[in-house]
Amino acid sequence: MSNYLPTLKQLQYLVALKQHGHFGKAADSCFVTQSTLSAGIRELESLIGVTLVERTRRVVRFTALGDRIVDKAHRVLREAEELTAIAEASGKPLTGELRMSVIPTIAPFLLPRLLPRLRSDRPELKLYLREETTQAAIESLRHGAVDCVLLALPFPTGEVDSEILFQDRLYVAFPRDEPSDPPEWVDPDMIDESKLLLLEDGHCLKDHALAACNRTDLRANATMMGTSLHTLIQMVDNGLGVTMIPEMAIASGILDHTSIAARPVQSERSSRDIALVWRRNSPREKEFRLLAGILREAAEANGRLPQAA
Repeated sequence: MSNYLPTLKQLQYLVALKQHGHFGKAADSCFVTQSTLSAGIRELESLIGVTLVERTRRVVRFTALGDRIVDKAHRVLREAEELTAIAEASGKPLTGELRMSVIPTIAPFLLPRLLPRLRSDRPELKLYLREETTQAAIESLRHGAVDCVLLALPFPTGEVDSEILFQDRLYVAFPRDEPSDPPEWVDPDMIDESKLLLLEDGHCLKDHALAACNRTDLRANATMMGTSLHTLIQMVDNGLGVTMIPEMAIASGILDHTSIAARPVQSERSSRDIALVWRRNSPREKEFRLLAGILREAAEANGRLPQAA
């Protein structure tokens, strides 16, 4: 066995540098000075006898071996965190720290109902939230940056465990007078592909909307430019097109004070599944399932939100 083993702190510094690509930003994320982080990585390189990072004035570039060690470091840090999680799971559930990523098409609509309930029912829980796109959230989960993710399925999540909370129906939102006599349901064939506005790449709602329509011309011609649902709503309200939004957004009042009408999509894939996901075989599985139950109850507590499936 080697006389030297990297410390967890050194591995954290290395992973942070890879994530941010900048010594100053990496140091800030680790709550240390830039000189401390740089010295820690240099010590790691010196003691294992290899160069992991090529440093220039403008660029931080990892060597091929550096990239391999970063991948391994992610797993080591995740395993170390799970050692603590095993101990925490043996005590009172949903106490201490819990890091959760939430996608932008859920966070502003469900969290206002969830957080007061958690503060009331679980005052010892310290919930740290990150809002990020689905792919970024899954990467954060895989690398151990978060413990669980609140997202919408279907989406290629890899090897995770999950619990479905409820189904969230998709609606077409359009200027109230276009058409003047809107139908009760919107068939995907009725959507003008030249007027469809969708979220930009990285948001799973874009894929769910296109899947609900199941039209190759929409996939090819839809305008993907919205950075948020609120942006899309403003564009529709100004007559620039139509878009698709989830029921939970409507229930939370996103159409209030607009001249927009919305009708449900009539198709086989007209809804998305809201789910909580976590790493497979996590020692905190019971906690996550308990949290899923609280999330479901928070959704059901307000009659304007979708009911649990």
